[in-house]
Amino acid sequence: MDRRRFLKGSAAATALLPMPRLARAQGAKTLRFVPYSDVAIIDPIWTTGYSTRTHALLVWDTLYGLDETLQPQPQMVEGHVVAEDGKRWTLTLRPGLVFHDGSKVLARDAVASIKRWGARDAFGQSLMAATDEISASDDRTIVFRLNRPFPNLPAALARPSALVAAIMPEYLAQTDPFKQIPEAIGSGPFRYVKEERVPGARHVYARHEGYVPRADGKPSFTAGPRIAYLDRVEFVVMPDPATAISALQAGEIDWVEQPLIDMLPVLRKDPNIVVEVKDPTGMAGQIRLNHLQPPFNNPAIRRVILKALDQEACMDAVCGGDPAVKRATMGFFPSGSPMASDAGIGALAAAKDHAALKRELSEAGYKGERIVFLSGQDVPRISQVAEVAADMLRRIGANVDFVAADWGTVLQRITKRDPVEAGGWSCYVTYWSGLDLGSPATNSPLRGNGVKAGPGWPTSPEIEALRAQWLETPDLAGQKAIAEKIQLQAMQDVPYVPAGQYFQPVAYRKGITGMLNGVPVFTNIRKG
Repeated sequence: MDRRRFLKGSAAATALLPMPRLARAQGAKTLRFVPYSDVAIIDPIWTTGYSTRTHALLVWDTLYGLDETLQPQPQMVEGHVVAEDGKRWTLTLRPGLVFHDGSKVLARDAVASIKRWGARDAFGQSLMAATDEISASDDRTIVFRLNRPFPNLPAALARPSALVAAIMPEYLAQTDPFKQIPEAIGSGPFRYVKEERVPGARHVYARHEGYVPRADGKPSFTAGPRIAYLDRVEFVVMPDPATAISALQAGEIDWVEQPLIDMLPVLRKDPNIVVEVKDPTGMAGQIRLNHLQPPFNNPAIRRVILKALDQEACMDAVCGGDPAVKRATMGFFPSGSPMASDAGIGALAAAKDHAALKRELSEAGYKGERIVFLSGQDVPRISQVAEVAADMLRRIGANVDFVAADWGTVLQRITKRDPVEAGGWSCYVTYWSGLDLGSPATNSPLRGNGVKAGPGWPTSPEIEALRAQWLETPDLAGQKAIAEKIQLQAMQDVPYVPAGQYFQPVAYRKGITGMLNGVPVFTNIRKG
């Protein structure tokens, strides 16, 4: 470890607890944000938890950004040149890019970062499979040599959700992709103030004075000029939804990411608060099953669970308090997305005869194995669906061990591949943005590549082969036809169980202006 990093680490380790929140940064333009859960993991590619994604979009920049029409635009790069029939891409970095530690962003940092991200992200894995070599020909030039054309290269690198293709210093990017980086250093518009972190309570970000936004384009989601008008952003973790709403109404908090649905009618009546949907792709719930351990290593058992889950009941549990909140039933692609279809949906929509399903579960080979069901109790939309799903499992004769924990603990535990007797798990509820699930390229939970997949580790050579065909199909009609086949195959293999879709509003003070559409970003926001 070099001396500079050693001294910085020592200072953080010996720092006293920060002063109370309201007494700090007096006079600074500080925005206080309540994320849906704590940022338990600071590594942008180590977890698909969306609090980590939101943290990543503050700290790191990406080579390309995504505008609100979901089109990739140059961000850290000036542009690119494609040659050799699409098999050679040359990307040129913008001048003036600087990391938070003062070092220049170099092409070799980007190369190492892309390789680390590509080992874990679904879209990144596809890009790596099409890549023979990534190199830095000089300090500002990144060269991809491909074994076949990959026209979606900018779209892959622009992905602003789940696992972010964050560009970090080479020494951090050389960390094993299946181990966590020790510190959060990027070149994004805000730097992470780790000495002010209070685990389980607060994270702090300060404006990166060395950040140079793009000079061209229009601010749109993560594309265009990313201008930091705020001096500080504080993530204030409030597991109790009522406390968060009270703080918002009192002006102690500026923005609540996911206010409890039951409280939205009250918020809509407050003249000082705005309630609106910023992410039009919605949130899709799912039960993630552990394919490595009994009983869900048995596809016949997984198919029974798919039939038994009532998506309407799941979404009513989340949204029942406010009928104005839109909800939808979905297959393996979000409702309203180009790849969505009715293929095989009958299995999901059928009436739920629990007695018959109990017989089917037994006939499928279930022998009463203990099912360890993890529930993130501090995230209402997760805990509510977990309660519905656990009740369903009990009704059809499953032996459910319901383990309630905070979401950060769940995220840590789902990385374990051990049997349940050794601290492993059987299933859990999670959500993905429709932004992530909208196509086979980005739908990570739909991957069937075994231990290289996300927690649950499903194996389906058929889904993988269809996905590869989809990536090579240029026209929308052909892609839709393959997506239908993928959905039908997923009904057989059941990589996960769709639990419905809804459209989560945010709530923020009226003095906040400039908030862009999409998932939470903090650039171009002003606080009056």
